[in-house]
Amino acid sequence: MTFDHKSLELLGEALRTMDQGFRHLPESAPDPDLGPLRAALKEAAERMRENYPYQHPLYIGQMLKPPHSLARLAYALAMFVNPNNHALDGGRASSAMEKEAVAQIARMFGWETHLGHLCGGGTIANFEALWVGRELRPGKAVVASAQAHYTHSRLSAVLNIPFETIAVDRRGRMDVGSLEQALATGKVGTVVVTLGATAAGSVDPLPAVLALRERYDFRVHVDSAYGGYFTLARNLEPETKAAYDRIGEADSIVIDPHKHGLQPYGCGCVLFRDPGVGRFYQHASPYTYFSSDELHLGEISLECSRPGASAVALWTTMRLLPLDPGGTFATSLESCRAAALTLHRALEQDARLAPLFPPELDINVWAVRAESARESSAQARRVFAAAAERDLHLALSSFPRVMLEAANPVLRWDAEEIVCLRACAMKPEHQDWMPEILSRLQASLAEISITDLSKR
Repeated sequence: MTFDHKSLELLGEALRTMDQGFRHLPESAPDPDLGPLRAALKEAAERMRENYPYQHPLYIGQMLKPPHSLARLAYALAMFVNPNNHALDGGRASSAMEKEAVAQIARMFGWETHLGHLCGGGTIANFEALWVGRELRPGKAVVASAQAHYTHSRLSAVLNIPFETIAVDRRGRMDVGSLEQALATGKVGTVVVTLGATAAGSVDPLPAVLALRERYDFRVHVDSAYGGYFTLARNLEPETKAAYDRIGEADSIVIDPHKHGLQPYGCGCVLFRDPGVGRFYQHASPYTYFSSDELHLGEISLECSRPGASAVALWTTMRLLPLDPGGTFATSLESCRAAALTLHRALEQDARLAPLFPPELDINVWAVRAESARESSAQARRVFAAAAERDLHLALSSFPRVMLEAANPVLRWDAEEIVCLRACAMKPEHQDWMPEILSRLQASLAEISITDLSKR
């Protein structure tokens, strides 16, 4: 079996415990006819077989990390009430749990005071951060590195904010010299610093950006949707650690618990260092916020209806796995990075492959050595398909020449980008499964007869 069945027994226990809180109410639970339900659910289960095996360690492609079994159970438990964390009438207990969970994330970054909430994911979280930046720096541009998530340019267009891309160095990190040139124009209001770029896991030089903030007037927004939890990891390279050590000096931070936080989709989080930015969210409602003088989450978020089940799942998971350096959760992140380093060392030893650079977090990227850039891209696609036939699921991603040249993957550049293979070692089990992963990768390379150019 590839799924956890045993823990489902706990859901019945938890439901009975929750039911005791409502035992004073008249009986109202329906008596369902299980036959039609069973047929429909079985059909859904059969359709779901068509997915890639995201939950299995042999899936190492995209940023897809299965939620913790406790998160699944807590989410399912909450769905029997189906709370709405927009107003306290819709989610009194789950709203309190959301505030507590978000406060724990803020403390992980060193913030004892903050304004923040959960949302659907990194896109909405970044949208809110850029929107607040627009209100505080009207008419000013947003800048982000060429390896930052595409959502920043798209959201800037939605917000009608000028957007500019900053060049990257060979490791895919924001080039500080190019950033200063943009800042010198006086037109920049927000600098997006990516701690864990989606494609290659690159970590922008936050300390250098903060140094520039001493000379120029701009906000620093850290997009750590993927990489934020690595602030707990103790096995980062010194330069990477230096960036995470300064994350608390940002003006706003985005992190996605549905990535490394072991949560079901969608669970993003946006945090602001200054709680005063809540004034931009203020709005009136003739019916929503009168049940309590306490702050309703709908008053500090752009979304209205939001699933309280996400908050319950996150809160419950952090009861089991606190965000403590050296704790079980933190060491699981360190295991992911260790797996990525193991993979990188193996890739370095294979003359047919050209890893772009050592992973900063837990993402590996490598090109297939070939005569030309176009041929390299074609070979990567063949390896990808051959590996999938062996149930080893990788990913593909294009990278610019500036990030490839140091690895020297081709003899002739007939294209300015190369499609590379990519692996996200996001599961703690990946370290133990690395020998099997490498065995299947080697078999895939052998099948399509990748040439060792060093023997020519």
